[in-house]
Amino acid sequence: MLSIITVTAIAVTIVITSFISGILGMAGGMILMGVLLALLSLPKAMMLHGVAQMAANGWRAWLWRHDVNWRVFRGTAAGALIILALFSFIQLSASKPVAYLLLGATPFISFFLPRDLKFNVDKRGHALLCGLTCSAIQLVAGVSGPLLDVFFIHSNMHRKQVVATKASTQSFGHILKIIYFGLLLNTAYSSIEWWMTLGAVLLAMLGTNLSRKVLEAMSDANFRKWTRAIVMIAGSCYLTAGVWLQWLK
Repeated sequence: MLSIITVTAIAVTIVITSFISGILGMAGGMILMGVLLALLSLPKAMMLHGVAQMAANGWRAWLWRHDVNWRVFRGTAAGALIILALFSFIQLSASKPVAYLLLGATPFISFFLPRDLKFNVDKRGHALLCGLTCSAIQLVAGVSGPLLDVFFIHSNMHRKQVVATKASTQSFGHILKIIYFGLLLNTAYSSIEWWMTLGAVLLAMLGTNLSRKVLEAMSDANFRKWTRAIVMIAGSCYLTAGVWLQWLK
């Protein structure tokens, strides 16, 4: 049974991270995953994170539904389904240190890629590649926002299109994550209480609604600048935590 302090911490974090994701289209999921990993078992953290992020991203996709790039969504969804089919056979689940290391490493992937190899969902086949790579990371580490941003940061979409399209792809990815950890892995440690599920959905929608006016007022230049800065900072923190936990083992 979780303590009142733990439940309160999770509830506040869901609202704040949904607000952040509603503005930047990412970063909130990374922060929420880190908090849940610190407070819950890995399978249970994956399940609650999936529910909260599915609600936040799904509601955000609905609010900005007219800005969704459906070509990109179809490509990423196809890649995600391929990865789910593959993972259903290998039954892979990472430890907390490995999850933290993967969370921290993904923001730096774009830094090491040569300029001519930069990912871009506007390019032919890159949406499918995005679905394959991001879904694999998501089923292992719980989130894929930083890696997903690598595919969107060089696109020609404006900020609302980026947020809407990423929200639609991520909501689909979190549905698959819930299926994977809740059904395919079939572990009792992944089950969460009904009131936690309902609360996570309502709090995620609240945070998303609060962010809408901020996104409308933000410029595209500031949107990209803040996205890069926050994700790199969060990645550095997770790398440090992962190395520390690995060293303590």
